[in-house]
Amino acid sequence: MGLHPLEFSECYLDSPSFREKIKAHEAELDRTNRFIKELYKDGKNLINATKQLGMAQRKFAQCLGEFQFEYIGDAKTDDEKCIGKCGFDANKPLMRNITETLMKPLEKFRKDHLGTVRAERKKYEKETEKYYSSLEKLLNMSAKKKEPQLQEADVQVETMRLHFQEESLDYVCKLQEIQERKKFECVEPMLAFFQTVFTFYHQGFELAKDFDHYKRALQINIQNTRSRFEGARSEVFELMKRIRETPQEYRQTSPISCEGYLYVQEKRPPPFGSSWVKRYSTFVKEQKILHMVTFDHRSGGKIVSSHITHIENTFQNNMPGTVLTVQALSEDDHKFWMQAMGGKEPNRAMQIKFHYCYYLLGIDDQGLYRVVGVSSKVQKLLLLMIDEKSNEVDMSTSEDWDVKTITSALKLYLRSLPEPLMTYGLYKDFISLAKGGSPESRIQAVHCLVHKLPERNRQVLGLLMKHLANVAAHSKQNLMTVANLGVVFGPTLMRPQEDTVAAIMDLKFQNIVVEILIEHNEKIFADAPESCPFSPAAPVFSAPTRQSKKQSRQNRPLAVYNPQALDIQNGKRRAPKAVYPCEAEHDSELSFQVGAIFNAVTQSREPGWLEGELEGKRGLIPENYVEML
Repeated sequence: MGLHPLEFSECYLDSPSFREKIKAHEAELDRTNRFIKELYKDGKNLINATKQLGMAQRKFAQCLGEFQFEYIGDAKTDDEKCIGKCGFDANKPLMRNITETLMKPLEKFRKDHLGTVRAERKKYEKETEKYYSSLEKLLNMSAKKKEPQLQEADVQVETMRLHFQEESLDYVCKLQEIQERKKFECVEPMLAFFQTVFTFYHQGFELAKDFDHYKRALQINIQNTRSRFEGARSEVFELMKRIRETPQEYRQTSPISCEGYLYVQEKRPPPFGSSWVKRYSTFVKEQKILHMVTFDHRSGGKIVSSHITHIENTFQNNMPGTVLTVQALSEDDHKFWMQAMGGKEPNRAMQIKFHYCYYLLGIDDQGLYRVVGVSSKVQKLLLLMIDEKSNEVDMSTSEDWDVKTITSALKLYLRSLPEPLMTYGLYKDFISLAKGGSPESRIQAVHCLVHKLPERNRQVLGLLMKHLANVAAHSKQNLMTVANLGVVFGPTLMRPQEDTVAAIMDLKFQNIVVEILIEHNEKIFADAPESCPFSPAAPVFSAPTRQSKKQSRQNRPLAVYNPQALDIQNGKRRAPKAVYPCEAEHDSELSFQVGAIFNAVTQSREPGWLEGELEGKRGLIPENYVEML
């Protein structure tokens, strides 16, 4: 599995797992920095070797030119004249092109971007130290202090907290931006270098022709990656803006639990009194279990000890022989925990009528569906289309309804649906099939999943894909290829229920699904498939192998977090059977032998893990150690 996305909402929690994810991103950027250094060193060696080759060629040409053939008569032939004019000093342009197209861009990327990350890391670590030091100083202040002094200290800590969270958001955004940027910033100079080499060596013309298809494909890939990067970057900034305005709305990452830092009062032997100990806490609402982990940010992120406590819905709980007093970080934090321990989950129901606009005029307009219309006109047209009292709108006669307004209104309506056209329930299945398998298996899997959509959704999706295929057929005029349409309609037709950075990173896979729908719309929407070997509940492409055991056990979760139904969409549970033996490495895991059958199995929030019961004990199970019956 690749790097975990860094969610902006976790900047406000600052959890141990969040710090581990940041460390993984920093390690990957350090590895990239070392790679560019080694490549730069080898490139200099290549240039020096090329210079030596040029010197040898010039010496050979000079020797050949100084050698005089005796000839009969009073003039040389043309062949003899050509021998002395052979030029072997053509390596200077090659060396210059290597430096300009490969060496300088890579070194510039390393200094400008990777160097900036190091500075941002130091700044982030400094702000972490300042904030948690001031927070502990405030919470350990004597209660005998005067009220003005306490209020002043509260204001100072609150200011530092806001500044620390701002720095955390910026640092997380910078890390992920560099991770995505390097995909084209590092590859593009190499592409230019390859082009220079094949142009220089005329004797490699045939090899260059063989490489041409890869070069073109790489150019298209770079263009698509750059387009997706720009789209994903704008989405990330928009999400960061929304979280920055209302962080509490995005803080709760699980529908059944809340998490954050709490200070627990621990009594010391007389005469030392008591002290406040910071612990990262996770509250599971369904089971009313509070998981606590002692974690110090200033010790390199080391988990010191763990503590699990069963409590009711108060911050001061009388347990048998124990009184647990918990202090929140602020008033808002206190309200958040109180609401999480005793509030009700809100339920919303929205209904909206669907109107589909199938409009063909202006199909040759450049940037069709990419160029947006005037916002006021788009809103006006959308209101007319969804208003049941309004008459049918004639878009062919009114001057207000130009092509850009109509296409923008269609995209806005599809984005505004309470549930996307391709539904929340099938979102993960569509994304999974886009991440693996052969092109043929992807088409077959999409065919099956489309016919699991509600009838009305499938009909509307079929009309839209038929229209977009017509648009793509005119791509020479409107410049909207299938890939460009996928970038435009990927986030419009499918999206997850939660706005997260992880979802934004899946945008490129959404685009792939839409591209398949456009290119193969006649096959996919014609008839239902005769058989569907691809099941959303089963592995679509290939089952995990024994070799993946080591990787799956590198980052083990410390507790059971997220008991949810394993197959929510179908409303039924499946019983897994162990195919490999496993020995637990933590109290939250289960030990089992080959052939063990697990009960009450649910999907864990931790990637690659399940939760289930065996012999009366409930715990975590490695997903690639079992098969579903």
